Amino acid sequence: MSNQIKTNYPALYTLITVFFFWGFIAAGNSIFIPFCKSYFSLDQFQSQLVDFAFYTAYYIGALLLFALGDLSGKDIVGKWGYKKSIVYGLLFSALGAGAMIIAVEASVYAGMLVGLFIVALGFSLQQTAANPFAILLGDPKTGASRVNLGGGINSFGTTIGPIIVALALFGTAASISDEQIKTLELNKVVLLYVGVGLLFVAAAALFWFSKKVPSGIANEPMEKANKALRTLVIMTVLLAACFVPIFKTYQLDTTNYCDADFSDLEQYRMLWLSGALLVVVGGLMFSYTSAKKKSEGWGAMQYPQLVLGMLAIFTYVGVEVAVGSNLGELLKLDEFGGLQSSEIAPYISMYWGSLMIGRWAGAISVFNLQGMKKTLALLIIPIIAFGIILGVNIISGKDMKPLYWYIVCVIIQIIAFFLSKDKPARTLMIFGTFGVIAMLIGLFSTGTIAIYAFLSGGLACSIMWPSIFSLSIIGLGKYTSQGSAFLVMMILGGGIIPPLQGKLSDIIGIHQSYIVAVVCFAYLTLFAVLVKGILKKQNIDVDAIEAEGSH
Repeated sequence: MSNQIKTNYPALYTLITVFFFWGFIAAGNSIFIPFCKSYFSLDQFQSQLVDFAFYTAYYIGALLLFALGDLSGKDIVGKWGYKKSIVYGLLFSALGAGAMIIAVEASVYAGMLVGLFIVALGFSLQQTAANPFAILLGDPKTGASRVNLGGGINSFGTTIGPIIVALALFGTAASISDEQIKTLELNKVVLLYVGVGLLFVAAAALFWFSKKVPSGIANEPMEKANKALRTLVIMTVLLAACFVPIFKTYQLDTTNYCDADFSDLEQYRMLWLSGALLVVVGGLMFSYTSAKKKSEGWGAMQYPQLVLGMLAIFTYVGVEVAVGSNLGELLKLDEFGGLQSSEIAPYISMYWGSLMIGRWAGAISVFNLQGMKKTLALLIIPIIAFGIILGVNIISGKDMKPLYWYIVCVIIQIIAFFLSKDKPARTLMIFGTFGVIAMLIGLFSTGTIAIYAFLSGGLACSIMWPSIFSLSIIGLGKYTSQGSAFLVMMILGGGIIPPLQGKLSDIIGIHQSYIVAVVCFAYLTLFAVLVKGILKKQNIDVDAIEAEGSH
């Protein structure tokens, strides 16, 4: 008789819809940002507050869960059970969708940001529970394949999210000028969030009433890390202190300002934004050096690979979101096609779809294919994924001819996969270098070549999360779960780096602002080199590590 645990497919299929929501909303924001900029007459920094609200919520949610767990001595999500945690998260996101509906009806931008913040707070709770829950729904040995299935569905959400959101905002019109956007009715956006909210509630009901879904309660004690908690709380307070002065400047009456006054004001805002970045980098470096001197009270942060990995996740999520979120503004430049906000959806879809291409290719290793089968899969799967992206856009009525030759970039990525040989440090080094080169080509060129180069940022980012995750938590022992929670907190990068690039764009121009992406990819490449040395000192075989985790 076989002792193999059967996979709970009804629960798994319900769970992967949650993965889809994360991708759908996150990628849809890249269309929402240029729309809001035109509709509400915002500058680039203000439009990037969509990302600030969304990704900061991930950080706040994860920090609250960690703080409650540290104070009670028990993992809160484990205490509630994965099932209840996901239900609570879905209902919280539904509440956020309701807030979005009210804000859209009232045409209040700040209200929309609050709505997105609440939606993402729910996502934070869902994401904390979903990965271990996917493993729990069957044989632990095949847990990675279920997590990767969720990641694949997440990436599909990122591909169609921009298309659906564009249809909700602009309808089926081939092109709407940015001036016409200001006169649009937002009733379709209301319908979109009514639909999203109802889907959240429906998914919660499926989980709650399904008797086949296990509760997933885990009453394991939580390792104390009071110094780490104190440092994170101080960082949070300092971050708030950096953003408040910036927000206050937007309440000033600037009607009588001359160009010199505006220049001084923008420099002032940039100074505070740079301060916010310094708070995160400085806080993590302080933790790194302090834990080296005395590890007691630092929990998982006593491990240098984890702290540098937290900065890597911060940088990775930041650059992934910033490249996509600023793309709409870049494409408005005459030298990049002079597109209207209503015309950018295919490019945004291809950017986020590029992550799907890489993740589908990265998931091949889960199926233990060998020899020619693996080679063929690595050659075919990315091309199939590319075809799907083209297909869903063409079906929705988009002209994809300008993106046909992007297949060349996909082929370069396939070559990078063969060179990386499923080794996380090597993979991160190769794809980080790929990202640096792509961004530099984009910076020093214009037109189709530059557009393809910036879109390739998605290909570079696609496989980074599992590589960074694996390299960061290896060797943590009893602190592994806590280290994972710290890494999820650093999704905060998506809330800091895009607004920083947005403000830099207001000062030096959107094209030149992509220097931020070059710096980010450079650090990710450096992290691959540094962590390899750190792990070797701990007598850990870097080449034996398998990539884990899903974003």
